[in-house]
Amino acid sequence: MVICSSQQPTVNSQQSTVNSQPNKTMIGKSGLLEIIAGKNRGLLATASDKQAILSAIAQLEDFNPTPRPVEAAELLNGDWRLLYTTSRALLNLDGFPLLKLGQIYQCVRVEESKIYNIAELYGLPYLEGIVSVAAKFEPTSERRVQVKFERSILGLRSLIGYESPVKFINEIESGKKFVAVDFGLDAREQQGWLDVTYLDSDLRIGRGNEGSVFVLTKE
Repeated sequence: MVICSSQQPTVNSQQSTVNSQPNKTMIGKSGLLEIIAGKNRGLLATASDKQAILSAIAQLEDFNPTPRPVEAAELLNGDWRLLYTTSRALLNLDGFPLLKLGQIYQCVRVEESKIYNIAELYGLPYLEGIVSVAAKFEPTSERRVQVKFERSILGLRSLIGYESPVKFINEIESGKKFVAVDFGLDAREQQGWLDVTYLDSDLRIGRGNEGSVFVLTKE
């Protein structure tokens, strides 16, 4: 009887540890989403905001429920909308004359090993635009992909006929020619890598080779 009673707390303790992991993930996820709310993808984040957000991101990464995210095709595939980033290349798009930065999407097509980055710009009527880059990716580890940029499209949404990321990507893949600045990129020079550091059914965190961090939600 003494042996049984001494073992029981150990079992309960182990079970409690297992059960606490999802709880810590949920708490960390809720905390991160709360702290980045209202920061306009990072455009409105102060220096202290950025420090607090990076700390919240690091804490959530410690409880990543998908240890091999690059292999989790079903979770990784889809259309992701940017919630927060430290990437100046993206945030600087807000500096276009007469235009403001709208939604930013990263659409992952696992079967084709392709990524489409699409930034929507809005402003004066008929001057809304998009900036898009298409790339191929290749897994190099269980959480890292090498990204090679192949094509860039910049233009007015009205001339391109842009309605949504899905429709736009389908038109790209069908070989449609756009009334836009549409040019190829040298994949040997235009490339980088991306680590997927957190992945679940509707949230993804990534860290790029330039030190930028990205938080995205699945549409």
